[in-house]
Amino acid sequence: MAPPETARLILRELRMSDTADLLAVFSDPYAQRFYPEMTSEAAAAEWVERNLKRYRQAGFGLWAMIDRASGALIGDCGPTWQDAGGQRVLEIGYHVAPAWRGRGLALEAARAAMAYGFATTEEPEIGSIVAPDNVASASVARRLHGDVRRYVNARGLDRFFFFTRRDQRAPDS
Repeated sequence: MAPPETARLILRELRMSDTADLLAVFSDPYAQRFYPEMTSEAAAAEWVERNLKRYRQAGFGLWAMIDRASGALIGDCGPTWQDAGGQRVLEIGYHVAPAWRGRGLALEAARAAMAYGFATTEEPEIGSIVAPDNVASASVARRLHGDVRRYVNARGLDRFFFFTRRDQRAPDS
């Protein structure tokens, strides 16, 4: 199944040629607090390669978020398998370039990615993992999901897992 599209966004598989644009998504001090490893083209290339592997293994991963009007790569979003306190979960991740934040694009993409996740898997719940001090991501996750639980990740860091249960999601999502 192809990645979804929305009114303002095209979601497509990442390409190695996206590394410079992807690096720009993580270039500001706010994003660097949560993704300090994303400081070089090599790190961005590894990010893309990890998602290319996910596409082959799971059929999905983080996709490039393309602004429909300009054609610009403005972030990434999609479902990935993650560990949440020892539990394997389907997580909707999203990252938006600084100039594009605050426009509801992460939520728009995440809603499409979550609908895709429910349509292509049998998972009883899908969620988003958020660091407690990532206010922007938590704001998106609160609007996307109905429930939240706290856990400690493998590195000993507190995390929130905002989630939506299959049987409790809205009929149009």
